[in-house]
Formats: sequence, structure tokens, C-alpha cells
Amino acid sequence: MSIATPSATATDTDHLVVTDPVDGSIATTTPRSTSEDVANAVARARAAAHGWARTAPAERGALLHAAAAHLRDHAEELADLNTRETGKVPGDAMGGVEAGIGTLVQYAELGPVHRGEALRGQFGAADWSVPHPRGVVLALTPWNDPVAVALGILGAAIVTGNTVVHKGSERCPGTIARLNALLAEVLPEGVLVGVDGDAATGEALLEQDGIDVYAHVGSTATGDRLTEVAARTRAHVIRENGGNDAVVVDADVDPAWAAAQVALGAFANTGQICTSVERVYVHRDVAEEFTAALVAEAERRTASPAAEFGPLVDDRLRATVQTHVDDAVQRGAVVRTGGTTPGGVGTFYPATVLADCTDDMVVMTEETFGPIAPVRVVESFDEGLRLAAADRYGLAATVLTGDTGHALRAAAELPVGTVKVNAVFGGAPGGSAQPRGASGAGFGYGPHLLDEMTTTTVVHLEPAPARTTSGGTR
Repeated sequence: MSIATPSATATDTDHLVVTDPVDGSIATTTPRSTSEDVANAVARARAAAHGWARTAPAERGALLHAAAAHLRDHAEELADLNTRETGKVPGDAMGGVEAGIGTLVQYAELGPVHRGEALRGQFGAADWSVPHPRGVVLALTPWNDPVAVALGILGAAIVTGNTVVHKGSERCPGTIARLNALLAEVLPEGVLVGVDGDAATGEALLEQDGIDVYAHVGSTATGDRLTEVAARTRAHVIRENGGNDAVVVDADVDPAWAAAQVALGAFANTGQICTSVERVYVHRDVAEEFTAALVAEAERRTASPAAEFGPLVDDRLRATVQTHVDDAVQRGAVVRTGGTTPGGVGTFYPATVLADCTDDMVVMTEETFGPIAPVRVVESFDEGLRLAAADRYGLAATVLTGDTGHALRAAAELPVGTVKVNAVFGGAPGGSAQPRGASGAGFGYGPHLLDEMTTTTVVHLEPAPARTTSGGTR
């Protein structure tokens, strides 16, 4: 296993060359970091760690505010790079940049008030706990929302006094290289050091001494690899990995509304979201109307221009999506719309609805990461909830229901980090989630990420006895 998958477009041994998934042209060419660059990056971050850890939290927060303002001045540039490299539609790309900047501001505010606890000990003594930065963080971030995800990890790490070596996905190296360069223009030397490369570069980073945290958002295979290496290096691992998120559609909901929710979850960003809808369990009472409405939602998106319904990131992912669809059809699924790789330039794939799905199909057991909505009819809410829970992943799940009791049961019984009721996306600012199973471990965002980025020292203080001399106490 390697910590990243090789880019289908990286054919230059000295550069990462990315093809625009919309028209097939060369989108970006980014120099690939050498082994010397990798070692130097870790050395720079390690050299800066001592001083940065001793910088006042308020000063670290102020620098993050300055970094957010600097990125805001370059938001269009970052969004355009993201669109050209990954095909993310322009509005969503800009939304991702804005979300990332907002997260940076949030951590700039939260970091200086991140505190320990006072403990109750015996009379005349004091006990308290103090958070300390862990040291050097290796941040490994994905391509599907590169700026937003990266800034969440980087902001939490930096504001708590850690220094960071950041490697983004080889599918969007131009976007990440520019993001790292902009941040480095504001932050002190060595606080954030960027590295650009693919799987081999990632493995070279894991060979370096002096890294204290592996913070990763991406595939389960990569997360497993980091956990394996951490057994030797003793680095702390924070990982949000693959998901196979389910939606349970109850009998009492409006089928058209439920279809719109599922379509948003399954087809937004062409299905390339960690918490995309990957499995649909619909009650038989509403299944026919729901499926018809879902097909209409899918066909409307497929007919939209590339600026509204974009391509998949590359041919490699598109081939995987088609393989999953073909497996479902061979096992008896019915394609209600989509399901076929189109001809022409670019890596487009239609929004696809599969009916008559069964539990043994790959689209129901693995993360497809494409615009596929596999529908399985269930006889009761209980059956839908049971099937939604029977999965090795544990990222998130959604329940669409008007029954408060059903909603409460879902929150109590679904073994996932986030249970969403009547909304496939959204959540309060500052929310946190803790994935489980094959989906990872540790809090990957929100205020709890500050705890993940720090260690806690408990202090006990008692007064020393008065000094005595031969002449008595003095």
C-alpha cells in the first residue's frame, strides 16, 4: 500500500502534469519535490517548532487572521486552479475556498481560548491541566475539496503551536502549491512547509524522523498505511477516511422532497464528497414515487452544462465508477437512468439511478465516489435502519422521517460519526465528528481537532515546607 494513488496524468518524472477533466487540455504543471526537498521540509518544520510553540496563542491567532485575509485577496485564483485541475464547478470551487477561509478564521478565534482544566485536589494544593503542541504535523489532504479540507487541518495545527509539512493530492498539485505559497508569505519561516508529489513522495515523508502527527483525509487504504507506520514511529494519527453513507427514507415523508434530498447527497460535486450518499434504503410504501422523482432529478443534472454538473476528476476514477455500475447490473440491478460512460472529451459521467439493488453489490458495500444512487426497497423502517448499520464504514448517515421516535432511534443505533435527520448536508458552525470503523479515527475538524493536535500535561502543586536551620525555623 502507498499513501497516495499515482496520477493518471503525471507522466513527467520531474513534474506533476494534470489534465483538465472538462476538455482534456493541460491544466497545470507542478515541479515534483525531490528526496532532498522532502528531508529539508521536515528539517525546516522541526527547526521552527521550538520557537512557534513558545509564541503566544493570541499572536498565533492574529497571524491566522492575516493569512485568511491574504487568501481572501487570492480567492478567485485558488478557485480557478481547483476547477481546472479537478473539474469542480466554479461556484462550488469558490464556495470551498470561502469555507476554508472561514474555517481559518474560526481557528484563529478558538486557538487563543483553547485551555486546560482546573482539578479539585486537597486543601492547600493546586491541580490543573495544560495543553501543549505535539510538534511537527504531517498533513495529507485530498483533491475533492482541497482548499476547504486543507485549511481545516492546517488552521487547527498551526494555531495550537505545531509546525506543519503539507502534501496535498497529486490530482490538484497546482492548487495546493499555490495555497502553501500564499500561507508561507504570512507565517514565520518553517511554520508551514509544502511538499509536492505522489505516492513515492508520500512514502519518503513517512521515512523521515521527527514527525509527531499524521493528519489525513482520504482513502481507507491510506489511513491504514499511516496507522501501520505509526506503530513504529509512535506518531499520533488523525484520519477521516472512506465512507459508504446510507440514507433511510421512511414511509411518512413526501417522496418528491426525499428524492431531492437524496439527489443532492448523491450527485453534488458529481458524487465526489466524503459524505456523499452511497446507499439508499426506501420504504416500499413510497418507493415507486420516490424512484421516479429521483430519476427526474438525475436527468436534470445530467443535462446541465459543465459549469453546473461537472466531470469526474479523471479517467481512473471514471473507470472505477463504471466497474461498480457494471457489477450491479450483472447482479440484477436495473439502470433507470445513466449508467454508461459517454464518449467525447473530458471525464464526464451521468447521474445514475440503479433500482432493484441487493446487499451483495459493490455499489452497496464499497465507496463508489461517483454520481450513483443505488436504491434498495425495504419493508419497514426497522429493516432500513438495520441495513444502514450493517457496514464496515462509519462516517455518516441520513434519516428522512417525520417520526421523532425513529429519528431518536437512528441517533442511538447507527454506528457512525454523524447522524443527519431530514437534511443530507449542513450542520452547526464549530461542529465536530468522530468517524469509526473503516472511516477513520479521531476528530477531524471542529473544536475537538484542537484537542487532537495537543497533548495534556497535568500539574500538581503543593507548597514546600519551610526551610529549617540548626538555629530553628527561619
